[in-house]
Amino acid sequence: MIVSLVAHSIEVGLFAFAYKVSIASGFGALEGNFEGSLADHLCFSYAAFTTVGFGDIVPTGPLRLLAGMEALTGFVLITWTASYLYLEMTRLWKIQS
Repeated sequence: MIVSLVAHSIEVGLFAFAYKVSIASGFGALEGNFEGSLADHLCFSYAAFTTVGFGDIVPTGPLRLLAGMEALTGFVLITWTASYLYLEMTRLWKIQS
């Protein structure tokens, strides 16, 4: 369980880095309650990855495409992880009983 949380946090960090590079390249912007800090990039990335939705930080311009791709990627990876963990727990519970 912890390994999956760490892995997903690394994925979120990679997307946060991609947002920082994209913004520096003029590929769009993150607007709203956004000051450009690492915490702001990570906060937005976690919201997009977990498909919680945009709150106080919103992408504009072509950066919306990256945010959409992150939401789809996060949805697939989180769902896959949950399915895998369920199957493994079911297998382990059968062995123990």
